[in-house]
Amino acid sequence: MGKFSIGDRAEVLDEAISGIIQKVDGDYVTLMTDDGFPMHYSANDLVRIEGDISVTNFEVAQVKKEKELPKKRKAPAVKPKERNTPKMEVDLHIHQLVKSSKGMSNYDILNVQLETAKRQLDFAIRKRIQKAVFIHGVGEGILKEELHYLFKKYDNVKFYDADYQKYGLGATEVYIYQNS
Repeated sequence: MGKFSIGDRAEVLDEAISGIIQKVDGDYVTLMTDDGFPMHYSANDLVRIEGDISVTNFEVAQVKKEKELPKKRKAPAVKPKERNTPKMEVDLHIHQLVKSSKGMSNYDILNVQLETAKRQLDFAIRKRIQKAVFIHGVGEGILKEELHYLFKKYDNVKFYDADYQKYGLGATEVYIYQNS
């Protein structure tokens, strides 16, 4: 980092070593460390130290005053796990979708659930929501299979089982590819 002369004080860039330049040989420098060991370095690995560093009482007071100021609160950091949590959850249990399922056949219930899923998926695509979880429950797996059949019709969608710890086996997560 510049030309060195014998007697200059220098410090090694990537190590906590400093000392006095003993010998300069082209781009190579011999440094006598503060501990009394001669060490050889490329001149690019050293930086010259100009004199002693001194700090006035005024500067110390300024730093103390700065440290005593209350810290500005940072926005809460989003934990890596939470970064991937879906922005949208759709519970397809029938009691969440209609006031009463009394008198509805299994076919009618399945159709209401699938229409809701399609409507919510289209909404997520329109609103550029990247992830959605469809909670279908475990049951006999018919709703899950029908949902997978529905999701396969979309080119810009990838789906897989949702987070097991949070949903168990009763949910499918949908990732929606955003076209710019």
